[in-house]
Amino acid sequence: MHQSTPSFARDAHASTVHLPSGNWISVLDTLCDHFATVSREQWLDRIVRGRVLDGQGVAITPQTPYYAGMRIHYYREVADETVIPFTETVLHVDEHLVVADKPHFLPVTPAGGFVEQTLLRRLMRRLGNPELVPLHRIDRLTAGLVLFSANPASRAAYQALFRERRIDKRYEALAPALPDASFPLLRRSRIVAGEPFFRMQEVDGEPNTETRIEVIARGEKLWRYALCPVSGKKHQLRVHMAALGAPIMGDRLYPSLAEASVDDDRHPLKLLAHSLAFVDPLSGEWRRFESRLML
Repeated sequence: MHQSTPSFARDAHASTVHLPSGNWISVLDTLCDHFATVSREQWLDRIVRGRVLDGQGVAITPQTPYYAGMRIHYYREVADETVIPFTETVLHVDEHLVVADKPHFLPVTPAGGFVEQTLLRRLMRRLGNPELVPLHRIDRLTAGLVLFSANPASRAAYQALFRERRIDKRYEALAPALPDASFPLLRRSRIVAGEPFFRMQEVDGEPNTETRIEVIARGEKLWRYALCPVSGKKHQLRVHMAALGAPIMGDRLYPSLAEASVDDDRHPLKLLAHSLAFVDPLSGEWRRFESRLML
């Protein structure tokens, strides 16, 4: 029996595993034993194609010997990955930043059944820059702006904008009318992980989220809202709107979980990351980017 299990540290390009203590002969044997869902044939294929590297970034061979604590980098692959037929738009590129308009249904980074069909991988190929790293995330079902760091040397300065809440984020959403509410409205609540694990919920306690809500346009049944999150919790905008009695149109998680279904481009989540504005930490200039997409 092996005494420990692999620990992971993932970056934008590869996954990393530190090999545990055991009696294996080769790295290949170790990987096969600990990743039951990936066949030996698949690991051999990845190794032959140079998709499994040692701690120094050198491709291993099927005979590379195992030792406890060895660091191995491997690139996730999904067989028969679903092609997402919607295209991103690159709005801005410079030495430090890339700004892209993401369509509905496209993940920002590899996760689950998506690796190559993600905004990050598409932009890496399109711009020829393997150093791209997203500075923030939006849900797969949400459309709109995503800001990427293009240069490791300046990355920390731009990451601090989000960490220190020095960036103005504005979303737009279509949702039922709230005729009895007074606007602008400030929603503050405590949001924690719920059940199932991928849903969030409001609970009693010290608020850890804050969203400013305004009305842009009033229709007969649906209103267009501007949502400005001060904090950045998972699904914050969707949870807040549902809690107010105006769940965002097309939301299959809130206020209740709908039956699982395939993506339907006729009924996307009506949530758009509309604009980002900030003082550039390098130049000191005011910068504002706006999505070209419409709900």
